[in-house]
Order: sequence, then structure tokens, then C-alpha cells
Amino acid sequence: MNNLKVSIITVCFNAEKTILKTVKSVLNQRYSNIEYIIIDGASTDNTLAELSAYSNNEFKLISEKDNGLYDAINKGISLASGDIIGLLHSDDIYPNEDVISTVVSYFQEDTLLEALSSSVEIYKTDNFAKPYRIYKANKFKNWQFKIGIQPPHPGFFITKVAFNKVGYYRTQYKISGDFDWLLRAIVLNHIKVKFVPFVSVFMLDGGLSSSGWKSKVKMNNENLRILKSHGIYSNKFLIYLKYFLKIFQIRGL
Repeated sequence: MNNLKVSIITVCFNAEKTILKTVKSVLNQRYSNIEYIIIDGASTDNTLAELSAYSNNEFKLISEKDNGLYDAINKGISLASGDIIGLLHSDDIYPNEDVISTVVSYFQEDTLLEALSSSVEIYKTDNFAKPYRIYKANKFKNWQFKIGIQPPHPGFFITKVAFNKVGYYRTQYKISGDFDWLLRAIVLNHIKVKFVPFVSVFMLDGGLSSSGWKSKVKMNNENLRILKSHGIYSNKFLIYLKYFLKIFQIRGL
């Protein structure tokens, strides 16, 4: 497990305001064996112009129309050649230069480890000065899938071998494809995951699942469909119970 290659995938669309911070946080990593792949959904703003400041050998860039977020993620993973795969969205950053070195160290310490679930801090503004919530991976328990709670997806790193067991993200889900994929990985395929308090990602609030109440309703409905499709019982009361539990993620509580 020495000199592990890590593939990091960033999916973006019209991300001109945040993409450079994301890219810099990857390129500034001290760990040298990183393959960086950016999948752009044919942005119509200045995203590609911002990325043009970098040379072709600093990352692999694909820009074309896609069928949504999870289709774009699948494209990136299909190109990945690393031993370990991680995702970093276009408005998120790695908080320091040693994130990937730390991630790799967990896999080196336990050669049977198939995935690492690390913690994520969530911010309201992109200066990342003060976290609004702390999403602690080490607090997650498998039963929480039944109420629509999953480990922090941006902080999840998986070996390519284990990913191939789980399979690609299912594109029929527009908001909860990561919920379905993590459920398949952890509960159905029983991959060996280590849940750690280490914070690997600063995440900007406002993604698909948190952009308004309508999106939350759609996400919860998708979560129920996913649980039912895998033969796991839940109901709307249980799914909405998670908002009470999330109160305890707010900083200061």
C-alpha cells in the first residue's frame, strides 16, 4: 500500500465564483501522487476561462453536457486510475495542504481498509471563516440511514477495488444519488469503513439537497424510494425526524 495513487474528481457547472479556490486546494496538497480530474457540464459562464490559467498537465479537464450531477461523477470515476477515489465539489475546499496525506495514512495503517469516512465542516460563506455546522463522520451509525441520514459524502474516500464492488451512482436520482450509493456501499456491500473525526473538507452550504424546502421534500421522497427499493423500512415521520437530530450539528451545541 505504499505510494498509493489518489484520484480526486471535481464536478462543476457555472462555478466561476468558487472553482479556483477548489482547484488550488487540490493542487496545493503536499502529497505528490494525485490524479486530478475536473468534469465540467459545458459551463456558460467564465468557469473554463478561470481554469485556462492552469497548464494541461495539472489536471484532466472534460467539458461537455451531462445528465446531471451523478452522471458527471460517473464520468469522472470512469476516468480515474487511482488506488483511492475522492470527490471534491466545485464550491468546497480542502482546509489544509496535508488532507490527502492524512487520508492515505489511514489506508496505509490498515491494508484491509476499503473506505474512509471523514468529517466535514459546513459554512455559510466562501471565506470559510466560521463553520455553521460540523458534520462528524464518527457520530454516524448505520441505523441512521432509516431516517435519511448518511455519512458526509464529500468526506468519503474509497478504494477503486471497493468502488467496483459497489458500482456507479444511479442517475435516476437527481438529489439523493449519494444517499443510495453510500447505502449500497456500507449496508448492502458491507465494505470495511473507518469513521473518523478528522475534518477533510470545508463545504459551502447550499447544494442540491439544501437549496430550499422544495428540494428537501424531493430529497426526502427520493430517500424513501431508495430505502424501499432496498427492502429497508422507513416512513415520512422517520425521514423528517433527522432535522431534529441535525440541530446538534450546529456549532456551539
